Amino acid sequence: MSNVFLSALVSQEPHPDMPLEQRIFAPFIGNWDLVVTWYAEDGSIRRRENGEWHFSWVLEGRAVQDIWIVPSRSERHNHQDPYEYGTSLRFFDPALGAWRSTWVGPSQRAVHVFIARRRGDEVILETELEDTSRMRWIFSNITDMSFTWRNQRETATGWFLTQEFQARRRSIA
Repeated sequence: MSNVFLSALVSQEPHPDMPLEQRIFAPFIGNWDLVVTWYAEDGSIRRRENGEWHFSWVLEGRAVQDIWIVPSRSERHNHQDPYEYGTSLRFFDPALGAWRSTWVGPSQRAVHVFIARRRGDEVILETELEDTSRMRWIFSNITDMSFTWRNQRETATGWFLTQEFQARRRSIA
């Protein structure tokens, strides 16, 4: 990876044109260690893995990109199921008054497009899947040193928790 590419991509801070109240992903900038739990529809735990998540301002500080790795790089080399090594790119759209976000997960062959907004103390990203069901990602319990992330899918009986991340800050970017 060339330093030219990295310096063209990564920004040290948000662009000054971005409204302060819309910097909803700013608390996540930095590096995080994860404990990731997958759930069955009955609420039982199907799987648990360690992971890592890295967030940075990018594209002149007009966007936030993350890299989501499960299992973590230190555990991937001999792992039977290197689940995912993917990325999201998010940017604030003033006309929409919300963030547009696209997740790309090559290992799972997934691309999801979300709209994100702050609701109270949470950041919620919502989308409609190919089968017309809905999915949402929720950042909650956000502090300087930790947060919880949940993936929920809508079913005929309501929202079903499929995944939960417990994140602990490793370092600030």
